[in-house]
Amino acid sequence: MNTTRQAFTGHFYRDPHTWIDSNGTQNWVCRAANFVVVASQAKKNAVISRSASQQSDEYFIVLPKNSAAIVNANDQEISNDGDSLFIAPPGDSQIRMLNDGWVYRIFSKHAKDLLELAPNHQDWANVADVAELTNWPAPIDGYKLRHYQLNDYIRTDTTMRLFRTRNLMVNIFLPSTAPRDIQKLSPHSHPDYEQGSLAIQGAYIHHLRYPWTPDLSTWHEDEHIVASAPSMCVIPPNVIHTSQAVGEKGMQLVDIFAPPRQDFSLKLGLVCNHNEYPLPADIQQ
Repeated sequence: MNTTRQAFTGHFYRDPHTWIDSNGTQNWVCRAANFVVVASQAKKNAVISRSASQQSDEYFIVLPKNSAAIVNANDQEISNDGDSLFIAPPGDSQIRMLNDGWVYRIFSKHAKDLLELAPNHQDWANVADVAELTNWPAPIDGYKLRHYQLNDYIRTDTTMRLFRTRNLMVNIFLPSTAPRDIQKLSPHSHPDYEQGSLAIQGAYIHHLRYPWTPDLSTWHEDEHIVASAPSMCVIPPNVIHTSQAVGEKGMQLVDIFAPPRQDFSLKLGLVCNHNEYPLPADIQQ
């Protein structure tokens, strides 16, 4: 174990925006090794677009509660009042806002134009401790605009709502109804991939403990990063971590993984859209 990389947190609510569109939409970008997130604060009637020349694979669109929009791609058009997830196919796509609100887009590292805009872009110049990004099998019914109304995916046995594409996975947690019990935290680590913890509502403390390597000079102190929404914490491999919701209610976190997590994918029925995206032959259940 030789990683001593520290986590990176993009505090979109206080950091300067990365760029502003001609329609006034403010955009913040934060990347990891294999994925990049764009958080956009848009006004009613603003259009957020990706062209075919920019987008060679699928990407996620997260619309929080009360962020209403019409999403277009592949000659399909879907209108939604918020609290929903879209998977946009490769090619041209558009999001037209029906009111003021936030939009979160999650791309793989193939969106090179966005990677290079991230303020933390150079932090990943020589990273070699993350699993390679590979494409899992194509969706059974081909590429198309996919829409998931998140209220349709509430279960009594878990707060998790997992979705995947060929090379990305998100876990859109149910909103918290109370501050997290400090006697029921879940510190853990991952050996070969990063986790993005995207806060879209409320406030969190990301607790991080770094591994001890043979070289004492590379050791880092524990961190307890306070981050309100919207923000994203990128947690490197092998770092022990857990996130603590500290608001009263309605706190919501989205975890991001690239490539998709095999352990979650192998739990029958845990991934909400598992019937649309086959597993690779070498990890079949």
